[in-house]
Amino acid sequence: MANQSPSPAKSDQAVLPSRPQSRKRKLIGVVTSDKMNKTRVVTVERRLAHAKYGKYMTKRATYKAHDEKNEYRVGDRVVIVESRPLSREKRWRVERLVDRPQEV
Repeated sequence: MANQSPSPAKSDQAVLPSRPQSRKRKLIGVVTSDKMNKTRVVTVERRLAHAKYGKYMTKRATYKAHDEKNEYRVGDRVVIVESRPLSREKRWRVERLVDRPQEV
């Protein structure tokens, strides 16, 4: 009995390598322009403390993001993710809608 190998069911199970998680950056911002076809301009705001004085400042950056169906409008809060270069300035893609402002 000591020379008995483990059951074939346990040894034949293949361990599939897990796919590494995506390393693409995700940012949340507000659509500020929807005038281009399939492109949205998204403004992302970050709050950070000044290195010397400690005062909190707001830094803004704008990104051009791809919107295949032209479904996002000005004022929508969206998640954008990094992608391959789609044009000269477009390196982001709109992933999903986070919040849409109420219309009056």
